[in-house]
This record gives sequence, structure tokens and C-alpha cells, in this order.
Amino acid sequence: MAQQQPRWHTQATGIERGGADTVDMKLEVVVLPVADVDRSKTFYKALGWREDTDIAAGDGFRAVQLTPPGSGCSVIFGSGVTSAAPGSTQGLYLVVNDIDAARSELIDRGVDVSEVFHDAGEALPQAGTEGRRVPGPAPDRKSYFSFASFSDPDGNGWLLQEVTTRLPGR
Repeated sequence: MAQQQPRWHTQATGIERGGADTVDMKLEVVVLPVADVDRSKTFYKALGWREDTDIAAGDGFRAVQLTPPGSGCSVIFGSGVTSAAPGSTQGLYLVVNDIDAARSELIDRGVDVSEVFHDAGEALPQAGTEGRRVPGPAPDRKSYFSFASFSDPDGNGWLLQEVTTRLPGR
């Protein structure tokens, strides 16, 4: 007898699937909209990110892919890569095990990084909720709840998130 998928699965996808097996799906690349490809490449390489590729083709197409240290996911940007407005991507998370060390390293690399903060409601920060930010790390340094933020030269917004103990199943 096939195991029934949770109700949210069918509602969210419209697809009913029998059995408990699922196909692994790994987030590989996030597209960033930028105005100046070389400026962005310089910025992200200065963070210590590995350059995976920089390819150009006819008609002004260029794609640059870089990967943060220890990450299985990369960013890609360039000319002809996306029609999104430069700087319009917000809420990109970089998970770190020591937010103070990560923040210090970024500052040493010339990045303007916010002070460490946590959310007044102990929730994950959402766009437009800067007023709920409380200075300092989360009480008891609770994993997942301490943050610092920075932006790239175009205004694409990043959050450092301190995770010292993973949630079950992660």
C-alpha cells in the first residue's frame, strides 16, 4: 500500500505522488541582478569567494559564478543573465557557526556590516522589519536567531545567520 503524501504537498503542487521516496533536489545557484559585472566580481572575490566561471558569448552575454567558502550553492550574475533590477534581491542568508568571527572577517575585507542583532519577536528577519531588530545576539546565543546584515555594491541584501546547532533532520 502506497504511503499518502501530506495534504500540503498536494495543495502546494497539485501533484499527488504515491510512496515515500523523493528525489534529492539541491539548491545550486542563486541569480543576482547587478549593474556592473566587473565591480560585482571584484566585490565577491574580495570576500574570499571562489570564482567558478566567467564566460562571455556574443550579443553581450556574460555570466560570472562564484561560491562562498564551504557552500554547496553559488551565485551567478552578469549581462543578459536576468531582467531583474540591480539590487532587488533581498534576504540572502549566509549561515555561519560564529557570527562575530564572520562579521570581523567581512569587516577586515572592507565590507560595511551591521552590528549583530536579533529579532524582537524571536522570528527570522523579514524585509521591512528593521524596526524589530534588537542589538546584540539572541538570548543565550540561541541557534538560528543571531544576525548581521550587509549589502553588495548594488544593494542586494545579505544576512549572516549564526547556526551552532542544526534543527533535527538537517
